[in-house]
Amino acid sequence: MFNKHRMIVVGNTASLFLLVSFTLCVAFGAVFPSVRMVEAWAPLLPGFEWLTLKGFLFGLVGSYLYGWYIAVLWVSLYAWFSRHDRITE
Repeated sequence: MFNKHRMIVVGNTASLFLLVSFTLCVAFGAVFPSVRMVEAWAPLLPGFEWLTLKGFLFGLVGSYLYGWYIAVLWVSLYAWFSRHDRITE
């Protein structure tokens, strides 16, 4: 059965995980510019520009939305497989 509460928890968890990861990567890339973190994020985040406020905000929004995409897909697939698994037992 689809659980709306589970979707919200997983969505917020995945989104915050990606927000923190993105922020840490940008900070790391700013401190160590030779690492070139921009090459990892630019293809994934439309509108992302390295070390600009606009680019950082686009990155935060994109990371948050990717977290919800993962959550919707993950929880839906989990629910489907859980339902299917109970039928075969």
